[in-house]
Parts: sequence; C-alpha cells; structure tokens
Amino acid sequence: MKKSFVVLQKDLLLHLSAMQPICSKRTTLDATSYILMQVGYKELILKSTDLEISLQSSCILENSNLDEPQTILVSGKRLFDLVKELDGAIEFEIASTQLTVKSGGINVSLNIKSSEEFPPFPERIENLMDLQASFLVNMLNRVAFLIPQNNSNPALNGLFLEINSKELKMTTTDGHCLAQAKTEKCKLSEGEKKWLLPKRAIIEVKKLLEQAKDASVFLGECGNQLVFSGEQFNFFTKLLAQSFPEYSPILNKTDFIPARLAKNDLVKSLRRSNCLLSGQFIATKFEFEKEALNVYMQNKEVGELKEKLNLEEFTGSKLDIRFYAPYLLSGLQAFDEEQINFSLRDNSRPIIFESDKDDCKLIYLVMPVSPTNI
Repeated sequence: MKKSFVVLQKDLLLHLSAMQPICSKRTTLDATSYILMQVGYKELILKSTDLEISLQSSCILENSNLDEPQTILVSGKRLFDLVKELDGAIEFEIASTQLTVKSGGINVSLNIKSSEEFPPFPERIENLMDLQASFLVNMLNRVAFLIPQNNSNPALNGLFLEINSKELKMTTTDGHCLAQAKTEKCKLSEGEKKWLLPKRAIIEVKKLLEQAKDASVFLGECGNQLVFSGEQFNFFTKLLAQSFPEYSPILNKTDFIPARLAKNDLVKSLRRSNCLLSGQFIATKFEFEKEALNVYMQNKEVGELKEKLNLEEFTGSKLDIRFYAPYLLSGLQAFDEEQINFSLRDNSRPIIFESDKDDCKLIYLVMPVSPTNI
C-alpha cells in the first residue's frame, strides 16, 4: 500500500509562505533550501532553517494511511510554487525518492532527499512568559522602524529586548535617534534577561504574530537562541553577539523643560520642511518660546520656510535647537495622540517625546544637529 496523507491547501500554503524567506536565503549548506516534512498519524510538521533563524510549524492532516511516521526533505520553493497553484484537499504520496502531489486531475512528482542531510534543528524550549500576540506586535511596530539596515556598528542592527521583575523593554537606535517601548504588563517573576535580536528576525516574527492576532504567544529560550511560540509555530533566532550601547544616560531628563503641541501641526510642518531638502542634509531651526514654536529652514538652492506653531506648557527661556526633519518625522508616526508631550533642555541635548497609552510607554529621542549644518 502506498504511503499517503491529505492536507488542505489553504492551511499548508500559509505555513509554506512563512518559510520562503528562510529557505530562499543562500547558505553554506544546500539542504537549507529544503523543508523538512515530518508526517505523523494526525499532524504534519514542517521545519525550515537558514542557520540563523528557524521556523517550525504544524497543520492537521485530513487523512493519513501511514503505519509509522515519515520524514523527508523537499525543495521549499518548488513545493510552495506548486501548492499555491492548487485548490482544496491535496494528497501526497511518499516513495523512496519522490513526493507525488495530487489534486483533482493534477499529478506532479518532486524529488526528495534524505532527512539526514538537514542541519540540526533547535530543541528543548524553556518558556519564560506568555504575551498577547497583538500587544507584542504593537510594541514591535513602535520601535522596529528605527533598526538600521547595515550600520557600520553591528550592535545597532538589532532590537534590544530586556525583561526583569518590573517590566519589559524594547529599545532601538540608529545612532541619531532612539526609540523605546516598555510595559509593566509583562515581567519575569525573578531575575533579568537581555537579548539583541537581528532585524531580519524581527521582520519575520512580526508576520507570524500578526497572523496569531489575539492569541497567546510564549517567549522562551533554546540554548543560545530566543524562541517565539504560538499554537502552530515555534520561531527560533540566533542573537547578535555585540553589546547594545549603554543608553540610560541619554534618557536622563534632569533639568529638562516639558512642553506640548499638536502632533499633526508639527508633522505637517516637518513634511513641508522635507520638501525643501532636495536630498541634502540640512537642519531645520526650532525656536521655542512661551506659547509659540517658530520653525525655520532654508535651502539656498530651493527656497525657504518660516512657520509659527502653537506651543503649550513651555515655561523655559527662549531656546534655539536644530534638528534634521526626517529624524523627527520617522518617530512621530509611532504616536497616536493628538497632543504630543516632549521635553528639552538646550541645543546640545536631545528632544525626548513621550507617550503612555494602552499599558505601553513610548519614548522617542532625537539628537540635535550642529548649527554649522544650517
């Protein structure tokens, strides 16, 4: 009797799609372009790894006549390309060197390899805490945008995740700005954990968390890897070895002056300032005084901008600071409030925007630009 099993196309396609960024990445091992399929009596387990991030997911079988579990390797891209062109229930038949895929009148065979060629896969997860997937995605969205692509300092190319008995914190920086989201909603019963996650891992785990929606997700460790576990997946990522910069001193707000203004007014002003940049690094001058923020920017090749915005609760002396408008704009998009609170001190210290909403506190910091750049 032929060894066969049946799975629904829509379920399988969802898992194969999530694995494509992993199995399509070139590595030193040819086997990483393959997906490991472990077929049991009631469940199909899929595994993919590129030696840096790994994903294990599972889906329920509609039918199976296997008398014992089977494990094979099949090309991840070819299987995905084939399954996305099928519909309904798909029947798979396993032979010694081929996997036959059947759906309706369609019959396609793919060459398979021995599972022994697949690299070792992470095992034995130690769960530390559970979080709501949607809440975790919200926190990631508020800081992940700031992770550089390929900064010359490798320690900046990741997200710094800290958990202790008081709170969970996520921090990112590109050297000019810093974003931090923290919550007391998630904490360890004791001790402290710190991990520096690569940008690529953040991008992929966010996709899985978005699919999980309001379900619970476990955060855990597996050896030297961090693990995000949902009902149908385990996502593993190696960590960056570098040490994240010590950021606490820059967040010290001693003698800083609080203020507030309408977020949309500031954003629109910054966008107009951007229109004059023409690809150049030119600072915008911000003049803070009681009840007013004067914005000034000049590009001799393009034109000049002068605006006056309403400023609330500013009690300090007149203060001139210069910022690069795109730096401010990128972080302000993470704030939902109509009125935005911030603090500043002088023209050599950062401006610090803050929000405390939905059990999550957000901080966005931007360093000023030297007056010589205007």
